[in-house]
Amino acid sequence: MRTFRLVAAALSVVALALVLAACGSSNKSKSTAATKANAGGPSITPSGDQKKGGTLQVQSSEGFEHLDPGQSYFQVDYVVDYATQRPLFSFKPDNPTQAQPDLASGPAQVSADGKTITVHIKPNVKFSPPVNRAVTSADVKYAIERGFSTAAPNGYATAYFGQIVGAPTTPGKTVPNISGIQTPDKTTIVFKLKSNFGATMVQALSLPLTMPIPADYAKKYDAHAPSTFDSDPTKQAFTGPYMISAFNSHQITLVRNPNWDASTDFRPAYADKIVWKTGGDSSVVARQTLAGGPTLMTDGPTPDLIKQAYQKQRDQIVFIPLGERYVALNTTTAPTNNINVRKAIIAVTDKVAMNLVRGGSLIGVPGTHFLPPGQPGFDEAGGDKGFGFDYMDTPNGNLQLAMSYMKKAGYPSGRYTGKSPITVIGAIEEPANKSTQVFNAGLTKLGFKVKYVPTPQATMYSKFCNVPKNEPDICSTVGWLPDFPDGYANLWVTFNGHQIPAENNSNWPQLNDPAVNAAMDKAVTTADPNQRNQAWAQVDKLITAAAPAVEYQWSKDALVEGNSVHGVIAQWNADWDLAYSSVG
Repeated sequence: MRTFRLVAAALSVVALALVLAACGSSNKSKSTAATKANAGGPSITPSGDQKKGGTLQVQSSEGFEHLDPGQSYFQVDYVVDYATQRPLFSFKPDNPTQAQPDLASGPAQVSADGKTITVHIKPNVKFSPPVNRAVTSADVKYAIERGFSTAAPNGYATAYFGQIVGAPTTPGKTVPNISGIQTPDKTTIVFKLKSNFGATMVQALSLPLTMPIPADYAKKYDAHAPSTFDSDPTKQAFTGPYMISAFNSHQITLVRNPNWDASTDFRPAYADKIVWKTGGDSSVVARQTLAGGPTLMTDGPTPDLIKQAYQKQRDQIVFIPLGERYVALNTTTAPTNNINVRKAIIAVTDKVAMNLVRGGSLIGVPGTHFLPPGQPGFDEAGGDKGFGFDYMDTPNGNLQLAMSYMKKAGYPSGRYTGKSPITVIGAIEEPANKSTQVFNAGLTKLGFKVKYVPTPQATMYSKFCNVPKNEPDICSTVGWLPDFPDGYANLWVTFNGHQIPAENNSNWPQLNDPAVNAAMDKAVTTADPNQRNQAWAQVDKLITAAAPAVEYQWSKDALVEGNSVHGVIAQWNADWDLAYSSVG
């Protein structure tokens, strides 16, 4: 899961990022969702009248987490990564479910038993100065291997690449030589897997971990933990249309990579130069962006400015669907270990009000299941209506239905009569804090005494919600942004009972349902796109039936731009695509 921006969507830095996806009916859903979300707004797709040249200005209130592609796991970092580097596969901005060969010369080949993946790479892609040589398969091998080291500890390496034969289970002090990554020649890389995981892992080949790193050049930087590629990204060897020429805590500058060959790439790379300023109050940054100029803002504006821009400057604000927010209900501790108590809490919650304090329907609507719009399997899971569970069909809250479930849980009055308070931990930052207060009001209606502990978002995850032994009854402000469009990236890490590590846990409800686990094991090995969508839709149904969380928002990202720029959205990342955006 990539980290969401705080205002646009509150997520942790725990698990995953983007990629190749199955085709099928969900392609239409994603396109339709994006079109509806941006109805009446500016053009956000590439067009034939865009021109090359000029300096593109970018602003954000947040800074970067990691610009070393081996460590990148943040939505904003990806905006830079995919303009300066080339993974094996990547997405065109207006086609978010069909990954294209990027560094690869063609589609990946998966063996019939799902245990071998073969990729051929283009022979004439060159690194920027000072390396100045062609990329080889060994550079991709090294890039992936360093993700299993303390030099570039990667947040998703074990989740997507851990099935490679010889892959370590924890980061080591040195970059390992993973025997299951083979390079029979300079343009071929072969992955040998422990099990029938090929249909899933092939989708992860567009993640930043596959962006090539030349070992002969990088080893001196990777001798540090973390690598100085991260502390000073100007030292990297770049393969994309741009390279980082200057970097400090408040600004980054991208210039053209002199070794980039447009004939090998589908990116147009319009701007000659890109200057990105970070820091500052988000409302101030948003106002400056809306005031004009060739400027893009990669943060989400505050809720009041979202409304203002929508009403008065509709041609400068866009809304892109991606991800979800929910309230995680701990399935291992009383009283939320009772499924009927969980159903009651879901039923009583006013999800519309929780969305309203975050910006209203412009930035999200209550969900009816856990595969959000635009993701493969969404249509197969019932689309907007979901599976018909009554407790999920309560956008404004339904006290009477909730009380009926409390009675089934053993509370004859329909209200909780236990002596201990129920503990809720949520992010203290606004608007997350306000949405938790709305949620807590629903608990009170059911007779719960609420012990609310507002905590800084980073602490909420690192100290409490991501650590099972410290996890409270309820984590009220968690969310998920899938690494790539597939059921695995949406549901495995968040709801698989075998995926509950002692730290950095993202299965916040700690759901360990044998039926869910078994259905996931089947879905992971399903290669046919249509059958795979059906399989993950069945997983979604089983999860929704287990009532592990209040799915209060299928999220949209709100982004603003100046009035003299053609901003193009990378819909797979719900943020601007710098290599497609242009001045004028």
